[in-house]
Amino acid sequence: MGEFILAAIFFALFLFVIWARNKEEGGKRHPASRETPKRSSVTQIAAKRPSHFDVSTSKHLAEPIVITGGAYITDGDTIKINRTQIRLFGIDAPELNHPYGKKAKWALHTLCKGHTIRAEVTETDRHGRTVARCYLPDGRDLSAEMVKLGLAIDWPKFSGGKYRNLEHSDARRKMFLADARQKGRMHVWDKFEANRRKT
Repeated sequence: MGEFILAAIFFALFLFVIWARNKEEGGKRHPASRETPKRSSVTQIAAKRPSHFDVSTSKHLAEPIVITGGAYITDGDTIKINRTQIRLFGIDAPELNHPYGKKAKWALHTLCKGHTIRAEVTETDRHGRTVARCYLPDGRDLSAEMVKLGLAIDWPKFSGGKYRNLEHSDARRKMFLADARQKGRMHVWDKFEANRRKT
């Protein structure tokens, strides 16, 4: 019986110490404990879901358009597969009559020769050309490969800067006309064309 009373006294003393500590802190809870508890991610997801499936408002996801086949090379950033002209996604290579233009075309030809190319269409550009991410059978991205070779530059407006870190340090100097086009400095093109006509 005496042990029971002693245990009860210790327990009461323990409760008193906790009460006194809380009172000393002003009875305030920790600031973090005053925050409204966040709903679990499962609850948040459930809250965003419609209550039921409605056939009248549902839409099918657009099927991705994929073109496969051998590639005919037009220039350093344009190919043709099954009669569809395709602009390589996110890069800019020199025109055929510009410095490095023919070299870029033949580099792309070498990459594609004998391979079935997979083109995943992303959009149609303002010139009506199909734009696609194009892949070799081993999964390599043709756009990335052309930039790595130093024969194309990233076009951030369309790529989001995806290929910029692959550019050679002198790529924009070598392909100054492509760089000028991206920056809207078409007077550089005019000057180049005028000089070319004189020779």
